[in-house]
Amino acid sequence: MRILLTNDDGIFADGLTVLRRAFEGLAEIYVIAPDRERSATGHSITVHRPLRVRGAGFKGKGVRGWVVDGTPADCVKLGIEALLPEKPDFLVAGINLGPNVGTDVLYSGTVSAAVEGVINGIPSIAVSLATHREADFSSAVRFARTLVQEVGQRTVPPGTLLNINVPPGEPKGVKVTRLGNIRYANMVECRTDPRGKVYYWMGGEALDLDGNDPDTDVGAVKDGYISVTPVQIDLTNHVFINELKEWTLPWSR
Repeated sequence: MRILLTNDDGIFADGLTVLRRAFEGLAEIYVIAPDRERSATGHSITVHRPLRVRGAGFKGKGVRGWVVDGTPADCVKLGIEALLPEKPDFLVAGINLGPNVGTDVLYSGTVSAAVEGVINGIPSIAVSLATHREADFSSAVRFARTLVQEVGQRTVPPGTLLNINVPPGEPKGVKVTRLGNIRYANMVECRTDPRGKVYYWMGGEALDLDGNDPDTDVGAVKDGYISVTPVQIDLTNHVFINELKEWTLPWSR
């Protein structure tokens, strides 16, 4: 089995290091990751300049790695099209430092790397640790390794990835969830630099619009559970499509 590992926190991030070590000996491991943090890059790809690649120099048995000066999606594309000797059997993105829940999956470079895997027909999971400090990746690593083995014996529908979020500390259990609905308040802060020039810093406070619904990934993680969310790349609203066909639209017949 060939496993491709990537992330958006950069090639030297602790979450990627522990993930690589956990899979060593289980399969052929290929690591392709950005040369620096690329969080919140979404599914952006680099098309207006050359991409530079260099070897990562990992010493683990059965491990090869590359560093890319691009985005997580770039890393997956390069791996499949140019770097790997064969198409990987599985892709794992992570372990991200910080949660990727709810509508944040649209911004996440980690989740987008898994999306790119799914687009190319590779079973893919994205794994995130829902904290930004005092990171203990042990539970996330154990779960990711077990899940890869489970997926190898199951069938995930085409166009679907599994988005995993692990709470800090010892999880209470596992919940299969839907994506929550998050909106940010006070997202843009206006500041002034030492030369008197105005600039803006984006951040904000995340608001859970589902009220900590335990059936969502947001609510499950807040309650101390690992959330497993099947995320599909088909964004079409199939419920609404027939109604839309009845509209009187310009040039419609």
